[in-house]
Amino acid sequence: MRMQRVLVRRCCVAGEMNSMICRAIRERRVVRFAYEGGEREIEPYCHGFSRDSQELVRGYQIAGVSRSGAPIGWKTFRVDRMSALAVAFTTFPPDREGYNPADNRMATIHCCRP
Repeated sequence: MRMQRVLVRRCCVAGEMNSMICRAIRERRVVRFAYEGGEREIEPYCHGFSRDSQELVRGYQIAGVSRSGAPIGWKTFRVDRMSALAVAFTTFPPDREGYNPADNRMATIHCCRP
């Protein structure tokens, strides 16, 4: 799949990144970011904190690289490892198969798809 090049807005400041992630979740917009040496593109579904206070984003990766060798599928990303976040105009379906809003990786939810 080709990476989406049309962007709404780009950022890399933590506070601004959080509001952009939540907006993308609310508006069902694809996000792109750099992570662990490569670019990723995901459909973000949930943003919050783990039990050990790590800020996380849970989403369905649709394009890009992956250390695991599986670039497509449900993944959890640490926000402190993300950079160059960009929100695309592209939207995604509201109910991706396999989405679990009660994912136990997040102890505290900041924003989430229902």
